[in-house]
Amino acid sequence: MNDFTFAHCDEGFDNHIDHSIRHYSSLHDDIVKMSRYFVEDETVVVDIGCSTGKTLAAMYEQNKDFANNVKYRGIDYAEGFVADMDNRMVEYPSLELTQEDVRDFQFENASLVTSLFTLQFMPRKDRQEVINRIYEGLNPGGAFIFGEKTYSCSSKVQDMLTFMHYDFKRESFSPEEIMDKEQTLRNMLRPNTWTELSDMLKNAGFESVQTFWQNHLFVGAIAVK
Repeated sequence: MNDFTFAHCDEGFDNHIDHSIRHYSSLHDDIVKMSRYFVEDETVVVDIGCSTGKTLAAMYEQNKDFANNVKYRGIDYAEGFVADMDNRMVEYPSLELTQEDVRDFQFENASLVTSLFTLQFMPRKDRQEVINRIYEGLNPGGAFIFGEKTYSCSSKVQDMLTFMHYDFKRESFSPEEIMDKEQTLRNMLRPNTWTELSDMLKNAGFESVQTFWQNHLFVGAIAVK
């Protein structure tokens, strides 16, 4: 996979993504709160594309009062986040954050797996297999909670939402910065439609799939085993 990251942007990655996806913070908060319904003692919680470890640290704080024997594992393909992950583990010794390819990761005994905008960067040929292994590694009643950018099935709606998203980004970035990022992502970012994502989840074995957040073309959803 391509190593794409804004780990070294001036405002820091966590601030950058807040300015790149409208109301991202509300999606992040929802996922952290949802974790309380699934995290169990003696299980593993995995965050795919953990970047700085912010989400995993927040889930640890959310659940430590009733589940204090949980293994929190974060993986990220980008080498640019290694220093951030090391710093987070100093602050949160209970976290295990590693630079690793999700295609080589072994999911097992998981009560919860999260992924914020990572499947869209994987080669399309690998996505179904990764989702299959997430499903197999989840315990019964466990959940896969994720966010993804999607393509609309309507060209008119796709065009409209794309330019509305650009309008939002112009509040924080210059037109040159926006276009430079679009050019950088041209051969890396290949979203699915929601129908394609839903089909892959159901093919893996998930029977219950529910969206709970959407802004422009970005979707948050939960799949329960």
